[in-house]
Amino acid sequence: MNEEKMYQIVRRPHVSEKTAGAADAHRQITFEVLKTATKPEVKEAVETLFKVEVQSVKTVMVKGKSKRTGRFMGKRSDWKKAYVTLKEGHDIDFIGMAT
Repeated sequence: MNEEKMYQIVRRPHVSEKTAGAADAHRQITFEVLKTATKPEVKEAVETLFKVEVQSVKTVMVKGKSKRTGRFMGKRSDWKKAYVTLKEGHDIDFIGMAT
């Protein structure tokens, strides 16, 4: 798989209170991924891009919320979330990677 495809698969890290707790308790990092990405593709992309070893990948399709703007109803897009569990001794430091 080429590097461009890997950047398309792993879009960005997803940060919330729930994912911060999972990161501390279970060595899980959460990413927003391409809707058509499979678990093996996500695993390969994370291992190659961040140079870590992945233990397991769990994916969830997140349904977009219905929102009202005045009298019109709209809908946010559906998206896919991947919980990536890292092997013991591996970690992804997003703060150190920015510099």
